[in-house]
Amino acid sequence: MEGSLASGSRLGEVGFWADRTPVHEAARRGEILQLQQLIANGACVNLVTYDSITPLHEASLRGQTQCVKLLLAAGAQVDARNIDGSTPLCDACASGSIECVKVLLSHGAKVNPPLYTASPLHEACMNGSSACVQLLIDVGANLEAHDCHFGTPLHVACAREHLDCVKLLLNAGANVNAAKLHETALHHAAKVKNVDLVQMLVEFGGNIYAQDNRGKKPSDYTCRSSQTAKCLEYYESAATFKSIDGCFSVERPKNGPYAYVPTRGTSI
Repeated sequence: MEGSLASGSRLGEVGFWADRTPVHEAARRGEILQLQQLIANGACVNLVTYDSITPLHEASLRGQTQCVKLLLAAGAQVDARNIDGSTPLCDACASGSIECVKVLLSHGAKVNPPLYTASPLHEACMNGSSACVQLLIDVGANLEAHDCHFGTPLHVACAREHLDCVKLLLNAGANVNAAKLHETALHHAAKVKNVDLVQMLVEFGGNIYAQDNRGKKPSDYTCRSSQTAKCLEYYESAATFKSIDGCFSVERPKNGPYAYVPTRGTSI
């Protein structure tokens, strides 16, 4: 059966295989000459494993750009999905390979595939590849794509403490107060105890009083004596101040805790 399947498949045709084929292995390892020979001998580039992984998935996940190019030129399906619903573009973003991402996009890969799982932007944020995040934003990635486990890309970037990715998302207009089970990015920042992340989110309008499905606000996830707790406490106290023009900010001294610093004349 294996022999008839391998010899009977045409380039670009979808086939099935119980385990990795030589094409999968060559793509995974970046063995360009071997992959060229297999393709020249008529190997199907769209054979899928029991978990629906194609050779293009393998090459993309490992950042094998030249193999990605060879497979696409031989008719590999650019938006094929594996058993988890991920496309090769998702895998390329997970690997952080900006070159693979560019190649896939140039061959028509969908930046916003209709998935119920993590989108390419989620994967780039999870990996912490700011270059991939920026490229996806530039080509129209959905900033509010929602995954039932991860929430939005901003949730992912905050949970993984990738500040560069967080900043790119916020500057692009990501909803700082988007919620997953009422949990916001600021809840994630508080949980990972990242003061810089907390400050960035609040400066972009993060709601310090937002409550999650347990009725807890971000500060409830901090240790009282921690810098993160002190930062949120200052923000909360700052919110009680009334300024003539509504302007106030929180600055962090080079040495020492955060302190509330009014930008204009304020009154209590």
